Amino acid sequence: MASLLEKIGTLISANLHYMVDEALKSNSIAVFDQYIRQVENNLAELEDAAATVGGEARMLRRKYDEFAGKAAELDKNIDMFLSEGREELAVAAQTKFNSTKRLADSYKEQADRQQSEYQKLLDARLKLEAKLTTVKQEREELQALLTLAKSKEVSTKAVKSLDDLVGSGDADIARVADSIRARLDKAQAESDMVASRLDRQMDDVLERETLNRQLEERKRRLGMSAGS
Repeated sequence: MASLLEKIGTLISANLHYMVDEALKSNSIAVFDQYIRQVENNLAELEDAAATVGGEARMLRRKYDEFAGKAAELDKNIDMFLSEGREELAVAAQTKFNSTKRLADSYKEQADRQQSEYQKLLDARLKLEAKLTTVKQEREELQALLTLAKSKEVSTKAVKSLDDLVGSGDADIARVADSIRARLDKAQAESDMVASRLDRQMDDVLERETLNRQLEERKRRLGMSAGS
């Protein structure tokens, strides 16, 4: 059990910044995927161990309750035998009480120990699940970042290729490259104009709404009806 908790402790204390750095260096999230697999496997092992230890703790607690009850009954019998002057029976009952009490105490000690171990496993599971959630979120963010980086690399490569065409020395190729650039510039300009028109339309609407509200307020102050 100690070795399992040690493995769990190592996973919980894993350096997230290191994993991010390694993923960025290799341009891959494989290091995150490997960690997630390890955590999920250890979580399954942890849950099985917790169920086993928890079951043992409950069984030992039942045994303690059983023998503690027997010891309490014997304790009453000893008093009864002594009050009736039945010494031999009292001695026999005391002997049985002593052994039963020792057994009950032993079960209690074991039950307490297993309950403590069970709680440690539950705490470790909660911490490991929290770390797993964090790492999965970080993985998604890193995946988006790497995808964006790859997209930028493709875009940069395309522009560089276009620049190479322009500087290739072939007049026809240069004209093709210039034509492509011109189309890109025109498309961007059209997009800018559409956005500008939309912004102006929004401003016009908002300004008209403001004017309407001002006029309505003025009519109310003058005691004019809304339809006036």
